[in-house]
Amino acid sequence: MAKTKSGRFSRFLNNPIDFTLLITIIILLGIGLIMVLSASSPSALAETSDSYKFFNKQLIFAVLGVIAMMAISKIDYRFYQKFYKQAWWIAFALLVAVKLVGKEINGSQRWIYITDTLSFQPSEIVKFLVILFYAGTLVKNRDKLPYFWQGLMKNFLMIAPLILLLMLQPHFSASIVIIGIMCVMMLVAGCKFSQFLAVGGGIGIPGAILLIIKSPYRLQRVLTFLDPWKDAEGTGWQVIQSLYAIGSGGLFGVGLGESKQKYLYIPEPHNDFIFSIIGEELGFVGCAFIILLFAIFIWRGALIAMRAPDMFGSLLAVGITALVAIQVIINIAVVTSSMPPTGMPLPFFSYRWNSFIYIAL
Repeated sequence: MAKTKSGRFSRFLNNPIDFTLLITIIILLGIGLIMVLSASSPSALAETSDSYKFFNKQLIFAVLGVIAMMAISKIDYRFYQKFYKQAWWIAFALLVAVKLVGKEINGSQRWIYITDTLSFQPSEIVKFLVILFYAGTLVKNRDKLPYFWQGLMKNFLMIAPLILLLMLQPHFSASIVIIGIMCVMMLVAGCKFSQFLAVGGGIGIPGAILLIIKSPYRLQRVLTFLDPWKDAEGTGWQVIQSLYAIGSGGLFGVGLGESKQKYLYIPEPHNDFIFSIIGEELGFVGCAFIILLFAIFIWRGALIAMRAPDMFGSLLAVGITALVAIQVIINIAVVTSSMPPTGMPLPFFSYRWNSFIYIAL
């Protein structure tokens, strides 16, 4: 038996690497680092007197991410299936910890500070834990998935406590992403699309509208989206400056490092609105190239899911691919004023320490 297990592990180590996906990730990471350096320089100089402060941190975490990626690629993914139940409890504990010891910033309690300069956002880790949990759960209950109560509703009820804890932070955007990932995974696993339409139309959409109406700041974001120029120096400022940046970029951009909007016009241009600076400096061609790279990433992720030797591996690939795809779509939609503003990082680009998790996985 020991020889059999050893043989299986050796065969996994010798599995071929998807070089198309690997090269795509490296290119995205490289462009992301360049854009963080360009976009963050004025803010870093104003805040820390060091133009390279944010870039240096992003570079460190990018290197750690690549190292972690190479190490994790040698671990048989089936090993994680043993711990899918624990993944839910870890996610629950992290979100409870945010409420107990998290620091409140701008009315939201989303971050846990380890030191004054080192912090992390548990919701980013929870996204991956939810993928692991549902990959294991959907495999175990595959025969019940076509049924409404035992399949669809049971899986929705299992995610409800985590979504409730996220809404208490409040963190509406993370809730949307996690629900979106769960829905994609459930559809791929075998749940009926007609049931999703029924639940979404009967509960999901009315519930989202109610949350927006009952929350003044969410309602204000929707109103700002409909007419950002109504309060151009207040709630509409960030979106308007983002549109100015993208519009001034034209076809080929104003040139790398030549952005004007990054000079304290767009708040934290190296974070959620970094795509605006990309549009200004690299133009339509640069934006189209980056979107094409993300499309290749999604294509290769879907191909890996289809070629996976078992359902668990397929659902893991689907979940991770859906995570990146949903965040890319929402981020670009927000900075182009195609949907109401919400805090959503652009994978491989936005300045955050947890960006290395996307590289690693």
